Amino acid sequence: MSHSMDLFFIGGIMLLALGAHALGQRLHVPRVTLLLMLGALAGPQMLDVVPARASENFGLVTELTLAIVGFLLGERMSFRDLRQGRQAIIISLSVTLFTALVIFLATWAVTHNLAASLLLAAIATATDPAATLDVIRETESRGPLTRVVAQVVAIDDAWGAILFSILLVFAELLAGNGATVMETMTHGVTEVAGALILGVLLGLPMAWMTGRLKPGEPMLLESAGFVFLAAGIAGALEVSYLLTCMALGVTVANAARHHIRPFRSIEGIAEPFLAMFFFLAGFGLDWSLLPTLGLLGAVYVVARIAGRILGGYAGGLLAGSEREIRLRNGACLLPQAGVAMGLALVATDRMPELTYLLPLVIGTTVLFEVLGPPVTMYNLRRAGESGRGFEEETDED
Repeated sequence: MSHSMDLFFIGGIMLLALGAHALGQRLHVPRVTLLLMLGALAGPQMLDVVPARASENFGLVTELTLAIVGFLLGERMSFRDLRQGRQAIIISLSVTLFTALVIFLATWAVTHNLAASLLLAAIATATDPAATLDVIRETESRGPLTRVVAQVVAIDDAWGAILFSILLVFAELLAGNGATVMETMTHGVTEVAGALILGVLLGLPMAWMTGRLKPGEPMLLESAGFVFLAAGIAGALEVSYLLTCMALGVTVANAARHHIRPFRSIEGIAEPFLAMFFFLAGFGLDWSLLPTLGLLGAVYVVARIAGRILGGYAGGLLAGSEREIRLRNGACLLPQAGVAMGLALVATDRMPELTYLLPLVIGTTVLFEVLGPPVTMYNLRRAGESGRGFEEETDED
């Protein structure tokens, strides 16, 4: 059987992603958003130019992509870096927890759906490090606020992914399956602990091998092999593959002698998977639901802004930060992009009855990606840190 159409489709997506990257830079719009829109235009609800069977392997693409994303997020939890960023850790945890709490209360008041509110609470914590760092570079900012914001966005998504993996378990068990509180707690602890243990058990031999491969040797084979093996075993054991791969990344980041190399090698193959992931997400999205989400969307946006600002202020107080950092760090953390959409896709796949969740997250993510960078720029300028010369941090291995 010929796979000519499949190859044509894959090649077309790669080239569309390249075009979306160039266009996004000119329009200051995330390429993730453009890929979603292109997928939607090609889908059955709009131009219908791509066969419906194109989405048959979307589940596999999702797991492969998010396994890579989870592993890369694990790098941000290096204990070496965390020890040097006490203030950033406290603020990032505070922002994550406050955002989740405010979103949960606000969305539950509107939907009265406990499972949906838990999932939206976790998804709302994700940020867009690339957009935030782009603003810092563009404004050539340097100073205490800039340093804290750069450190916080580096680990924010990691906390969000951990929280999402935990809340997803409880959301599934609370979605009308009749389980008792004790059964829910036991299953939740088992799934999360199992994912963490599996990630560590596979991460230790991976870290050992990483320290013995020399530059020029097949590092990518080792990295990709362990990441996909971890995701496969996690699926077979019915534990979170996202959390397993993240635990794998954390273990390698902290135990490997040359911990930078496996992450850079995986980054080299992430782009094609991400391109297919977001194109197919737009292709299969039910866009007709978007106009019906007015009230919930407005509440979600306001609650997320409030959660970021309150969490940033509370974290600044707990960390003993100066006044400018307390007042402005939360507002600098509004941009949101691919990780949030990826988490929403996982949630929709696991709980397909929540049909409005993905359109809501995509719509609000686009809004935050448009509004967030100017707000970050404004706060850096008000803090007097723009134009002072941004210093890029370099990897050391």
